[in-house]
Amino acid sequence: MKKSVKWILIIVVSLVVILYVSLRVLMYQTKSHSPEEIITYTENGSELSVYYNRPYKKGRKVFGKLVPYNEVWRTGANEATTFSTAKDLKIGNDVLPKGTYTLWTIPGKKEWAVIFNSKEYGWGVRMKDGKPSREAEFDVLKYISPVEKNNEVVEQFTIRFQGEPNVEMLIEWDKIRVSVPLH
Repeated sequence: MKKSVKWILIIVVSLVVILYVSLRVLMYQTKSHSPEEIITYTENGSELSVYYNRPYKKGRKVFGKLVPYNEVWRTGANEATTFSTAKDLKIGNDVLPKGTYTLWTIPGKKEWAVIFNSKEYGWGVRMKDGKPSREAEFDVLKYISPVEKNNEVVEQFTIRFQGEPNVEMLIEWDKIRVSVPLH
């Protein structure tokens, strides 16, 4: 009896180790195609940061194909993108309380909805169906931004901060730019 319990334990531990190593290899391979980035802005008492993963265009049609119009997008690749602020921000006519949020978007041809959601998600999409893991009941703020055209193609998905004292968060990919004022 003791011998069979020992073998079962060895098999279970071996399977756990194999599964762990397999997941780490898969994560490494995924990150090589869409590397992670953390951007920060620390001026005039503001402390802002965004953690996200940056996919490449690679000759693909991005908006309307890879990223469908009028559907929730995790705004990057892999894990859900996070946005943090150390103080309350005015975005449009609304106030975003200080804290950490997941950042979601609904891209459209003429405007995008940029959504700040209070729930943290381990991954940007559900494994069972590949749909975004965002739960709308946790949305804190939604900002509608017009789409601007870039003159040049942005090959790698980019989020960045610009401006002072009026800061904007820019979301750029392909020939599209969306800006969110952060006051």
